[in-house]
Amino acid sequence: MDHEAEAHRTDLMTITRYVLNEQSRHQESRGDFTILLSHIVLGCKFVCSAVNKAGLAKLIGLAGETNVQGEEQKKLDVLSNEVFVKALISSGRTCILVSEEDEEATFVDPSLRGKYCVVFDPLDGSSNIDCGVSIGTIFGVYMVKDKDNVTLDEVLQPGKNMLAAGYCMYGSSCTLVLSTGSGVNGFTLDPSLGEFILTHPDIKIPKKGKIYSVNEGNAKNWDGPTTKYVEKCKFPKDGDSPKSLRYIGSMVADVHRTLLYGGIFLYPADKKSPNGKLRVLYEVFPMSFLMEQAGGQAFTGKQRALDLVPTKIHQRSPIFLGSYDEVEEIKALYAAEENTA
Repeated sequence: MDHEAEAHRTDLMTITRYVLNEQSRHQESRGDFTILLSHIVLGCKFVCSAVNKAGLAKLIGLAGETNVQGEEQKKLDVLSNEVFVKALISSGRTCILVSEEDEEATFVDPSLRGKYCVVFDPLDGSSNIDCGVSIGTIFGVYMVKDKDNVTLDEVLQPGKNMLAAGYCMYGSSCTLVLSTGSGVNGFTLDPSLGEFILTHPDIKIPKKGKIYSVNEGNAKNWDGPTTKYVEKCKFPKDGDSPKSLRYIGSMVADVHRTLLYGGIFLYPADKKSPNGKLRVLYEVFPMSFLMEQAGGQAFTGKQRALDLVPTKIHQRSPIFLGSYDEVEEIKALYAAEENTA
């Protein structure tokens, strides 16, 4: 055993150390946010372990119930939801939770309440579980004004009010990408230590990209701007090379690739889903927050995504997010259509 190499490993920047360092920059901090994040990280580790054992533990397959979105629930979905709800409540730092799997928001018992509200999709892309494609957890954190008189309105805030957002991707490695409002950092789980290690410091999305990511199976139902943009990706008129299409169908995996390599992720409204398909609170907002923090943009087809004010906890929205220049092109196409209308 190379003891010298092992000794050097103790100088790693773990997510715990990173969050504590961030906390020390805020003199008024009492550590509540740090404790909340440590419980989210624990939930991610637990789900990662369950995902890795899914085939052996017979967690793959349907739980026999349908969630609020009308989708059949996987057993792993149910387990992941329970893990995060229990982890967040037991942190003693939350007062209201919104999960994709639960029809109603969860109001935490007053004796266990804290000042944070957490919105999350416990297992995004779960239809891909059976074929081994990357899936993940998405989360966003808000602060409430009065934890003793908390109402649903505390959750229905625009995404720009988020304190933190992130996702954990369970794939060939387990990667947690987090922003607390000052840049984006990526951590990879080292199974031998059971710790998330900083592997992608200060992620910046390239200003322009060579990849577009969209479900082209919906093309016949798209609106004009989306159709024009994708056409330009495939058949550029300015002598550029065509863009590459990459679409996994798991939002966490598609956004992760877009964040690292640049390009654009599109889930537009169409005739079949006039309000878009992705949910505002726990899919659109956290991913848009991360994209903006990394120097990219997020647009709904009408406005900056983070300016949207939701009226329902499971509200949907179209979304275009990614490299700054790519989203600018989409915005220009929508503006042109509006001017000719």
